Amino acid sequence: MSLTDEERDRLADVVRLQPTKNGELEAQWGLDSGSEVHGYLEDHLGDYYYRDDDSLIRATPEAAELTGVEPGVEGDEDGGDPTRIRVPTLQAQVFAVLAGPDERSQSVVSTLQDVRAEFEIDPEAEDVREALQALRRKNVVEVLYRTVPTFRRTVEHDAITVGESD
Repeated sequence: MSLTDEERDRLADVVRLQPTKNGELEAQWGLDSGSEVHGYLEDHLGDYYYRDDDSLIRATPEAAELTGVEPGVEGDEDGGDPTRIRVPTLQAQVFAVLAGPDERSQSVVSTLQDVRAEFEIDPEAEDVREALQALRRKNVVEVLYRTVPTFRRTVEHDAITVGESD
């Protein structure tokens, strides 16, 4: 199956962002709905992606080879915990300021304030929430439910390599 430039670029996004959801790809591709993303995947990239047991979108090994893009998550030799992730800049910044595995977990607002202070940027709270959820799906952040959902890293900073993908 020969891919157009647009299809190859979008497939590279799937490889880079995996595991991902329709909503992330919708935002990345500037589409209007998750249904539109699903239709595009089925019509154009059906041979190169699949949905895992949690219905998250993942690229096939062939897709990674075809695009030359490193997968969004790489595990250790045993397929266990991630050792490397490639994420958008905001996700990398959130990961950098987030409480560690032995520290008290942080709310979205607390994480937002830390990102603003550390990086002198002003993201929206919803963008930080989405970054935390995307990192959770990559198994490097966990959610703990107190009065509000709170988050913390599941690994120490030096246990994982974080590469920025944008």
